[in-house]
Amino acid sequence: MTDLFTQIRSFIIGFATTFRHMFKPNVTVNYPDQKVPMFPKWRGKQVLMRDEAGLEKCVACGLCAVACPADAIYLEAAENDGTVMAGPRYAITYQIHKTRCIFCGYCEEACPVSAIFMGKDYELAVYTKNEFVWDKNELLVPAPATKN
Repeated sequence: MTDLFTQIRSFIIGFATTFRHMFKPNVTVNYPDQKVPMFPKWRGKQVLMRDEAGLEKCVACGLCAVACPADAIYLEAAENDGTVMAGPRYAITYQIHKTRCIFCGYCEEACPVSAIFMGKDYELAVYTKNEFVWDKNELLVPAPATKN
């Protein structure tokens, strides 16, 4: 008799839970059309910043690569002629390996010129394994449009 009572009790509790949640507003989001707002401290995909003149900020010091605990950043420095960056050097190759990156933000903290910034982008899915490496072209913020 107690087993029957326990089963009926759990059945009633289950129905009560269902009815209680049936009349609450939905919390789902129509994803591709409506995006979820990110928290202010969210660390998403990295971006390389430009200065006011539209030149790259990165001086290829390598501190971001040294600070990265997952060894996800690779860069090669080259001498600058003044057309790419305002400093003496620039990063001719700048790559971040997406499968290694743990989005810790140490690269952003280590950069002395604030060239790398953790963006708010969370849509990081790719279709091929070659897209797991972010190149400088994908990370660099587009240059501002010049006024004529």
